[in-house]
Amino acid sequence: MTHAGQQQPRASFDTWGPWALLAAGAVAAALSAPLTGMNRPGMILCAVLVPAAVVLQLVWGRLRHRRPGPSRAGVCLYALRWIIAFVLTWANPFFAFYAVTGYYTAARELPRRLVMPGLFLTAVTMAGSEIGGWPPHGLILWVGFFLVLAVNMSMVSVFTRYAEQEQERSRVQADTIAELERTNTALQQALDENAALHAQLLLQAREAGVADERRRLAAEIHDTIAQGLTGIIAQLQVVAGAPDLDTARTHLERASTLARHSLGEARRSVHNLAPVALAADGLPEALKKTVTEWGERTGVRAEFTVTGTAEQLHDEVSATLLRIAQEALSNAARHARATRVGVTLSFMGDEVSLDIRDDGTGLDPAAVPERTRSGGFGLDGMRARAERIAGLLTVESEPGHGTAVSARVPLVRDDR
Repeated sequence: MTHAGQQQPRASFDTWGPWALLAAGAVAAALSAPLTGMNRPGMILCAVLVPAAVVLQLVWGRLRHRRPGPSRAGVCLYALRWIIAFVLTWANPFFAFYAVTGYYTAARELPRRLVMPGLFLTAVTMAGSEIGGWPPHGLILWVGFFLVLAVNMSMVSVFTRYAEQEQERSRVQADTIAELERTNTALQQALDENAALHAQLLLQAREAGVADERRRLAAEIHDTIAQGLTGIIAQLQVVAGAPDLDTARTHLERASTLARHSLGEARRSVHNLAPVALAADGLPEALKKTVTEWGERTGVRAEFTVTGTAEQLHDEVSATLLRIAQEALSNAARHARATRVGVTLSFMGDEVSLDIRDDGTGLDPAAVPERTRSGGFGLDGMRARAERIAGLLTVESEPGHGTAVSARVPLVRDDR
């Protein structure tokens, strides 16, 4: 828009400017003829040269239409027009109106090496007109002519330099616009490629999410049904070796209670995979009940402690920590042969820490076997749970000195 707007006035001047200036010069010369002392031969000369200038302008217009820009024919026509303008100005100084056209057309009609000579010739014509006409009479007028010529050439040099800077600025701007267009095209291509890559990543993320959900579902089933069945089997084994009927009934009642609890947990897990213990209580209360029931079921002394200011946690955080505690207690019951277990839940500003410690046989964390189809999720499962919510699980243990499992996860509050 701006570029076209700048070209339109120039095109209009190239078309009508020389005609208007020639007409202005002719009218001014006719009106000023008595004042300037224009004689009859001068009038005849003007009567011949003005039509010649008209014909010249017509030929120039057709040539420029066919071959725009500098050319040999353009150089010849520029020189011919300067001669006509010089002679007309000699006859009457007011024809300088027509001569000034050379200033505006030299840069567009002449090759670069001839621009300054062409401007100099026009400046000679203009200086002669400005001192009162050709030829200068006397030394003072000749000195004045050269002074005026020097001033004209200085102004021409300044304006030419400014015009060249403007042309260079326009060229740089055009190159910048072209580069921006190429950059925009490349950017659009990159955006299209990124869109395709984004769609591919979404598909991969969806597939990864499905796989992760399957693993999580397997862990939830393990934490509900498998652990419950393990507890029931343990109680039934005690019943099988019970010395009296009262002891057998006590353990049968525990097995029945555990079976009902596990059934409710399984139903709950099918609906939303959230632990039943968290349905009505917060995490501290659910952990306390879990530790107490586990201690009564296994006969191991179990203690639960809360440190810091308890807060209502997000469901996913609470469920993760509760499942980690259940898995750690299950491991302690099956493998550690511990006599004492301590569980601590710590609220520490922007983190929550869950620590489960026992005084059992301990283990070598580096030598823990991989999970098998017949085994539980163990340390790998607990670590995966913690990492799923941007947490960290560490295990400190050595044979004969017990085990300490610590899970640290971000404290994410319940947003409901």
